[in-house]
Amino acid sequence: MKLLRFLSILILLLALFIPLQASAQAYFFRLDQLIVHLFWESDGSLTIDYQFVFTNLPGSHAIDFVDVGLPNDRFQVENITAEVNGIPITYISRSEYQGSGSGVALGLESYAIQPGKSGTVHVLVTNIAKVLHPDDEDTNYVSAVFSPTWFGSEYLSGTTDLSVTFHLPPGVGPAEPRWHQAPFGFPSEPETAIDETGRVMYTWRNANANGYTQYLFGASFPKGDIPDEAIVKPGAGTFIGISGEDLIAGLFCCAPILFFGLISWLSVYSAQKRKQQYLPPRIAIEGHGIKRGLTAVEAAILLEQPLDRILTMTLFSCLKKGAATVISHDPLEIEPSDPLPEDLREYEKEFLEAFKHKNKQERQKALQEMVINLVNTVSKKMKGFSRRETVDYYQEIIKRAWAQVEAAETPQVRSERYEQAMEWTMLDRDYEDRTRDIFRSGPVIVPTWYPRYDPVYRRTISTSGAPTPSLSTPSTINLPQLPGADFAASMVKSVQNFSSSVIGNLSEFTSSITQKTNPPPKVTTSSRSYRSGGGCACACACACAGCACACAGGGR
Repeated sequence: MKLLRFLSILILLLALFIPLQASAQAYFFRLDQLIVHLFWESDGSLTIDYQFVFTNLPGSHAIDFVDVGLPNDRFQVENITAEVNGIPITYISRSEYQGSGSGVALGLESYAIQPGKSGTVHVLVTNIAKVLHPDDEDTNYVSAVFSPTWFGSEYLSGTTDLSVTFHLPPGVGPAEPRWHQAPFGFPSEPETAIDETGRVMYTWRNANANGYTQYLFGASFPKGDIPDEAIVKPGAGTFIGISGEDLIAGLFCCAPILFFGLISWLSVYSAQKRKQQYLPPRIAIEGHGIKRGLTAVEAAILLEQPLDRILTMTLFSCLKKGAATVISHDPLEIEPSDPLPEDLREYEKEFLEAFKHKNKQERQKALQEMVINLVNTVSKKMKGFSRRETVDYYQEIIKRAWAQVEAAETPQVRSERYEQAMEWTMLDRDYEDRTRDIFRSGPVIVPTWYPRYDPVYRRTISTSGAPTPSLSTPSTINLPQLPGADFAASMVKSVQNFSSSVIGNLSEFTSSITQKTNPPPKVTTSSRSYRSGGGCACACACACAGCACACAGGGR
């Protein structure tokens, strides 16, 4: 009788315990690989091709659903196809999506990935509308930003080989688009190529990424390549591609995180400003005394002048030394002298070496390396000296340089003083206006290096029979005069030419340098989790030009 009672109690306990254990099973898996191809179409819509490679860990719940977040709700379920290990599935539901924001739930049903097994889930979503926004930095461009689906960290183990590829619209030329700053952990520049259909292709890859962090990728391209009505216009009716009704509902849904969204916005604003600060923090550690002997170009680095101006100053220092000749202004092409003068500084040699690259991106990369080395050189020279006192010292040199030029009483003296102090006058933030004012009237005695700078003027004096100095070494021959206004216009235009035809987007060019010379502190990214993990699309924060978040969140 006692034995029977004991067995009854044991059976009852087992009956209670076994279901409890079964119900306690949770999703726990590895996302071994995530490959995303994004096709930005000529009609302004977006096609997303996802490939997830999962390994379900022993003892966990079968992966029977996969939640795939999408940029917004401007899609149709009938435009979505999915398959598991190459076998099509048809269970695709908006209403059962467990992440926050917009997306779909894929029911794997009989093809669920069992514990201890691996599986590949492929999803293709076509014709997602309202995913392009005006670029914040160029009104002639649109911004395309995307964040792949991410999962709750409590469901994930290990790292993820993550690659994201942008296929830009047909008709966008290789030199036209601009990539945005890459997420932390990814190369600063994507791999660039042309796909089999002739589209420009940007690929970012990190073999040691993770599946629970929201990564943002972006590019901008000319808005003329897509219909104007496809671009999301700022206004009360739309916000991140969401209708007014959805926006009101979303505000109620996301009210608890609006405060954190504001904090994120402030952080992004600070990061945008910080991207232009390429000097390392150690240079601001105050020492004692003034560091004299910096060249004008090195002083420009200390003053954190815009890099297009610094590179233009380097160009003029090479021209004055007879080290180069400008072949054309638009695009800017430079021919180094052979042999080079012996008195060139290292940054001048690196500058001329960069122009041997015919590929624009290779040239930009070489110029960025040149600036990085220059920043490091100035940083070493400033060690132990007071930055504040040194900045004041060189600001005074700039003032004196302009004062000497403006005090000249004759065109000849004014021209001579301007030539002597030109690099220092370029350090003035009002350089363009002051140059126009001082040469507004009267002639300019053309400097001996000017023919090396201006191809048109060089051809003019050549055909007119006027004396022409050697283009490889300075000459003492007096050159003809030039109207002051024409001379001023050519000098002012020099910086504009450099920016437009060589480095492209100044902010992105500078940002690539800042990442190495003054990188931001490592940011720890937290992940909001729901029943099966994911993120909130309405809280997406863009840290790049043109806040056009096409972020996606969620997933089991």
